[in-house]
Amino acid sequence: MSRVQLALRVADLDAAIDFYSRLFGAAPAKRRPGYANFAIAEPPLKLVLLEGQPGEATRMDHLGVEVATSEEVAAATARLADAGLATRAEENTTCCYAVQDKVWVTGPGGEPWEVYTVTADARPDLEGRTEAELSAVAGDGGCCTSTRAADTGARLAAACC
Repeated sequence: MSRVQLALRVADLDAAIDFYSRLFGAAPAKRRPGYANFAIAEPPLKLVLLEGQPGEATRMDHLGVEVATSEEVAAATARLADAGLATRAEENTTCCYAVQDKVWVTGPGGEPWEVYTVTADARPDLEGRTEAELSAVAGDGGCCTSTRAADTGARLAAACC
């Protein structure tokens, strides 16, 4: 099973959770400080909400394709590289409260895309907690920030959701 991922950076995480819960008729699959995600069955979508700055407009943070296994990530890495795209692979990285294997590429408009699989949960002890000071813990949504890949000069997102 694979599904498209849309990661949004939102100013008011609680209001966004309320809106998307009502829009998709589903509760978040994961809720941690500064972070929430929805695993929507129909349409197949992984919606990730990352807490941004107060008063800031919601913006697209990055896009992705969630796949079932690390082998699928490796196959995507090979396919993308064979297609001539600059890739950046990450294995066993922790971010957005999950351990993941992934590969990043950048679209023509600078949009970061990841193909990833979740291999383990991280910090399940924080499920449902929302205190802002906890969002500084390793593995939260704060790691999902844009960076420049030194080897390609392309804008890529750091290890993320």
